[in-house]
Amino acid sequence: MKILVIAPHPDDETLGCGGTLFRHKKEADELHWVIITSMSEENGWSLEAKEKRDSEIDTVAKKYRFSSVSNFCFPSTQLDILPLTDLIGKIKEVYELVQPEIIFMPYINDVHTDHQITARALQSTFKWFRYPFIKKIFMYETPSETEFNFIEKNNFRPNVFVNISEYLSDKLETMRIYEDEIDDFPFPRSEKTIKSLASFRGSQSGYEAAEAFELVYERIE
Repeated sequence: MKILVIAPHPDDETLGCGGTLFRHKKEADELHWVIITSMSEENGWSLEAKEKRDSEIDTVAKKYRFSSVSNFCFPSTQLDILPLTDLIGKIKEVYELVQPEIIFMPYINDVHTDHQITARALQSTFKWFRYPFIKKIFMYETPSETEFNFIEKNNFRPNVFVNISEYLSDKLETMRIYEDEIDDFPFPRSEKTIKSLASFRGSQSGYEAAEAFELVYERIE
């Protein structure tokens, strides 16, 4: 099985479905990672910060043992000023290369515009007659983005739960690689929050720890 995770920013893949990815890896599935945005000196990041993030991405990729990593290098927080067709075109290139069967994507009503625009671009790529190899598409929740949607009426409503009891420690260990993205509770991307969310989703589904998803699309042969 070929699994593709789409992350607007490095760390979204771990926050949203890290435990599930480790489970897929143990089940001998093939993992692929798309990173939509990156840091650049042109957009105000220091060279040191960029090099640190590039090193973190390399370390995380080895941790998951991704078969491929595609970094689109679009400017972070600026997807809203770029032509949507540019993003769609890059996604289609990955589809043709990887031919994923399962896709994990960000929730379309997250508060971060990069998440919203990524999800909007992905919507145009779900036509079965263009990419018949895609069997399932899931939206994941991202702590610090999904739960802060206080205005939209369409809040995240999971209908698929994955038991990650054996993989929560791997998820936390991987999240620690992103040193600048994790902090002490009550910061949303704290270890306590990640554990608490896994416990809450587990309580909804009968597991010690779980990750939750909205099933967007499924084709059953």
